[in-house]
Amino acid sequence: MHRSIAIPKDLKEFASRLKEAGFTCYFVGGAVRDSLLGHVPEDWDAATDARPEQVMQVFRRVIPTGIQHGTVTVLWKDRRVETTTFRVDGDYQDGRHPKTVRFTQDLIEDLSRRDFTMNGMAADPASGQVVDPYGGMADLARGSVKAIGDPVARFMEDGLRPLRAVRFACRFGFHIDEQTQAAIPITIDRFRQVSAERVRDELSKILVSSVPSRGLFLLDTSGLLPAILPELSACKGVTQGGPHRYDVFEHLVRACDAAAPTLTLRLAALLHDLGKPACRLEHGPGDLSFHGHDQEGAALASAALKRLKFPNAVTERVEALIRNHMFDYSDAWTDAAVRRFVARVGRPLLEDLIQLRLADMAGVTGVPADPRVLMPLVRRVQELEAKDQAFTIRDMAIKGEDLAAIGWPRGPLMGKVLIELLDAVLEDPELNSKERLLFIAEKLKRKYGLASGT
Repeated sequence: MHRSIAIPKDLKEFASRLKEAGFTCYFVGGAVRDSLLGHVPEDWDAATDARPEQVMQVFRRVIPTGIQHGTVTVLWKDRRVETTTFRVDGDYQDGRHPKTVRFTQDLIEDLSRRDFTMNGMAADPASGQVVDPYGGMADLARGSVKAIGDPVARFMEDGLRPLRAVRFACRFGFHIDEQTQAAIPITIDRFRQVSAERVRDELSKILVSSVPSRGLFLLDTSGLLPAILPELSACKGVTQGGPHRYDVFEHLVRACDAAAPTLTLRLAALLHDLGKPACRLEHGPGDLSFHGHDQEGAALASAALKRLKFPNAVTERVEALIRNHMFDYSDAWTDAAVRRFVARVGRPLLEDLIQLRLADMAGVTGVPADPRVLMPLVRRVQELEAKDQAFTIRDMAIKGEDLAAIGWPRGPLMGKVLIELLDAVLEDPELNSKERLLFIAEKLKRKYGLASGT
């Protein structure tokens, strides 16, 4: 592995500004690591012996993002360069941030406070030469995520670090150093102090990675999984019978791998069978059923995502996908059945629901599902849409004001009659005209106790 990296021209100019003002500057952390691995860094962080107020004197556009810990963000050309004074951290009393920091003039001392050897390297801006006091390059070559110094001390300082270890191992396809992994279960109580938002962000990065199962299996073996998703951990050892090759836990992990790499789809795939342990019934040897697990799973997934502070839009979409994932399409479905299915699940959910079903099928045996099984459903929906057929109340030829004009009172009763009219249209699209629907609505008045003609 090369001992130097390429520093972009504009960043060399950034460092020169500090040097001209009499200060030392190095680029540190993830940008150095990613460059050594042949990846293009997304962000560049700088470390300097300049104090925050001195950095703010050197540069015109500076945001005091974490000035109490020596960090400011310099807006330099088209970049945001997080710039931190060389420091030594005090006690981490909240399990995430040092209560105090002590500024230092020593780069090596500054690097010693970082989490993993792969992140404890720096690069000289002029030459690109890598400063590597803790063996980060050797660990990169070995594919090892290794804590700097005593891993228990590192994890007790910052409870998020064990999850970050898993995320890095997942992202790069690395293993976690034996001593570093052994420190995770010892420090679980510190991890439990980390905010749900920070856990959510790290988990999300694992799930949208190229092979999320790497991280998910590590979460399990490290003991982190019950502290993050106890509902998923409860699926371990729950057998399924029939064509299922795996228990519920491994089925969900493999379905997650098979899903398209969007957060909502990966979450839905990972959580779609959470209801199976509670709904499992054994009728005889190998004769199992899981009736209602889709509804139970939707409720459990919703509660878990709310606990982890996922946005409402993500939680609601994942819940809807799980609630509706147990459909069994075949060419025998009538057009009316297709229309009713789309009306029930909602047109915006359809493509993702099909992708979830394919991921679910792949998770049964570990073999990718043939998309041709469900693509005909998409084509049929598109053909029905091309004929301008109604799938929702909004698609109907009449609206609430049309019903009000013939005497239907606004409110829940009007909602009920609109649903009945939609049901009629789903069965027979020819009824979707204003004249015909008003005629049906007039006939329905007797059913609901309204005088005809009012």
